[in-house]
Amino acid sequence: MLGSYREVMWPRLVANKILRKSVGSNNFVADFPPDTEQKFLEASGLVDERASFTSKSILLEQHKTTHLNTKVFVSTWNVGGIVPDDGFDMEDLLETHQTPCDIYVLGFQEVVPLRASNVLGSDNNKVSTKWNSLIREALNKEAKPHGDKDLSESKGINGISQDFRCIISKQMVGILITVWVRGDLWPYIRHPNVSCVGCGIMGCLGNKGSVSVRFQLHETTFCFVCSHLASGGRGRDERQRNSDVNEILARSSFPRGSSLDLPKKILDHDRVIFLGDLNYRISLPEEKTRLLVESKEWNILLENDQLRMEILNGQIFRGWQEGIVKFAPTYKYVPNSDLYYGCITYKKDEKKRAPAWCDRIIWYGNGLKQHEYTRGETKISDHRPVKAIFTTEITVIRRGKKIRNFFFSDRFEDRINGYSSIDSKDYSWIST
Repeated sequence: MLGSYREVMWPRLVANKILRKSVGSNNFVADFPPDTEQKFLEASGLVDERASFTSKSILLEQHKTTHLNTKVFVSTWNVGGIVPDDGFDMEDLLETHQTPCDIYVLGFQEVVPLRASNVLGSDNNKVSTKWNSLIREALNKEAKPHGDKDLSESKGINGISQDFRCIISKQMVGILITVWVRGDLWPYIRHPNVSCVGCGIMGCLGNKGSVSVRFQLHETTFCFVCSHLASGGRGRDERQRNSDVNEILARSSFPRGSSLDLPKKILDHDRVIFLGDLNYRISLPEEKTRLLVESKEWNILLENDQLRMEILNGQIFRGWQEGIVKFAPTYKYVPNSDLYYGCITYKKDEKKRAPAWCDRIIWYGNGLKQHEYTRGETKISDHRPVKAIFTTEITVIRRGKKIRNFFFSDRFEDRINGYSSIDSKDYSWIST
């Protein structure tokens, strides 16, 4: 019976993917949603809606806009289908002890091998669960106590309380993006959604494409696009990568919300970051590329970097920015070594694949300031991870309430201004 069930379901899965059937913008893994507690209260009738004012008084809303500086960590890593073991150390990637951040966004490519069973079948969530478990452990690791200080009293890394929660984690075939926020920011996260676009086989399957996530923190919207674009180092292969980008920007879509005031498209958001294995290569002969890499002539190589040239020529990513690249090409390495592929003996007719900056992080528009753009040195894959740290201002609206009686004098009004910060749902002090 189980065998026949699989025979029925597998073609249906394939058909859904080919027909680009949406799995839903809320189909993702996360810790409890930020508004869960409020929804429970509303459903149970426990929300206090007492507004027992006489006709002589009214409730005035007062809004005060402030800004909150927030630090955002972003990384991308093609892990080449390697599943990490239980003791895998995430510190080289996260750098939590050096530069603790408020938001962590980690993008991965090829978390599973891109064979037919993985591309056409259902997603293997065991792998994403494993990565999320390692990330949770690393972000919430307590700092070691100093002297006789009890461990229970230590606050965490650099004295900052470590209570990170996952607000979105979504996998499409080999692409995985997972977003974590500090515990005290978690209640202010709203409207988390995902949008998946397949650009691979037949132009629609998920071996290539993107997983975009969006959310609103206070009054500022964020969108992160984790992508794996078309591969290939031959002439004009970059055109297919450009086509993938256009497809991702055109087809990615998010719900507008009940009030129809939420951004629908990627570029409509306040803060937008595009990360992933973009697969753009260096347009130079292989031997010359290898010689320039060996002598660390990054500027000459970057002048011939396809992504840089496409942006400058206005072919793709108009209005986008990238930080200064001061690190060695991240692809293609012999796993577990510092040797680029092709520097050692390889089989006849095997692709050599010259070094390239395939793994990139770029951002759109204003509002983001990049402070770090570098690579990690974890060697389990044929790619090195790339990471960036940004700061940005979050718009915060402080909402207060003020009671005013129609028959109070202006003098009395001035005296009760001190009550403007009273909880809008606590009216027990008012006589009715």
